[in-house]
Amino acid sequence: MLSTTRRRTLQWLGLGGAASLAGCATKAPTAAQSLDGTEEPTQQSPTNIVDQVAADPTDIPGPIDRSEPAEVDVTLRPEEVTAEVEPGVTFTYTTYNGQVPGPLVRVRQGDTVNLTFENPEENTMPHNVDFHAVAGPGGGAEATMTNPGETAHLRFKATYPGAYIYHCAVPNMDMHISAGMFGLILVEPPEGLPEVDHEIYLGQHELYTDKAAGEEGQHTFDYESMRNEDPTYVLMNGEKYAWTPNGRGPAATVGTDETVRVYFVDGGPNLSSSFHPIGSVWETLYPDGSLTTEPQSHIQTRLVPPGSTTIATMSSPVPGDFKLVDHSLSRVVRKGCMAVIRAEGPEDPEIFDPDPQ
Repeated sequence: MLSTTRRRTLQWLGLGGAASLAGCATKAPTAAQSLDGTEEPTQQSPTNIVDQVAADPTDIPGPIDRSEPAEVDVTLRPEEVTAEVEPGVTFTYTTYNGQVPGPLVRVRQGDTVNLTFENPEENTMPHNVDFHAVAGPGGGAEATMTNPGETAHLRFKATYPGAYIYHCAVPNMDMHISAGMFGLILVEPPEGLPEVDHEIYLGQHELYTDKAAGEEGQHTFDYESMRNEDPTYVLMNGEKYAWTPNGRGPAATVGTDETVRVYFVDGGPNLSSSFHPIGSVWETLYPDGSLTTEPQSHIQTRLVPPGSTTIATMSSPVPGDFKLVDHSLSRVVRKGCMAVIRAEGPEDPEIFDPDPQ
């Protein structure tokens, strides 16, 4: 049985009724609100200061090597943390498990996922999660709706393969997603994916703040900028140029004879990404993360809308730094949207000669 508070909460949100759109939209409040109808905290003061929110692109589960479905336990914790967007600029993020994007969840088609959703007491806001891989009301948003200090449980079967976004789906979902609450769940087909040498995981999103990019100090969330879809930053993995040589280092270092598979999710909440590898092409690409349609080959730039994904592979026969960007290039030059894969190995002047004599 639902408690009176929980029932009232769901009714206020419009979840499960006519106002709900598959968990991706609920009745929009006229102002930031919490579950009891009071104003939702706007996180004006830094809380729970951490050194890093940028998810390590290589810290993902390995390919599934079993031949039968299994039960998979997954724990997600919405964590409100303050970290640097770039040196001297701080922002209070909303995250899953303290990272942006949230952890890559990897399962096999037919698996049963046992999700534990823990909203820590120290949080200031309600949170939940909508999995686009869930065949059920709200993608699990209703079942996981929690106030700080509450824990919810959800059980679902991964019925269709592909790469799918998951994200927060409270009434102010655009703010929560912008501030970092999104991730990717990969549902492998029973036969698995083709073997590659390396896999990495990247997520793009926008930050809307009350100060100009680069202005030092604590930036707070700006609803007016979000309404106008005019972000201060456009980021990969939560920080400006996080996984570049001038940031935390390349997203991956690989050999010139090796292939890299990239799992990419666009959290948005508003902007599509023109995802492109500078100096290469996507040799094999699964549009919208679909693993049941024929992959494309030799794609220079792939449009990934907010709320969607792609899976793409690339390689380089020559050494160097290969930039992964949104080809809306002002987002790269001025707003921080870039990651780098470094290829190491022998030069091959027959393919690329930067200084022909």
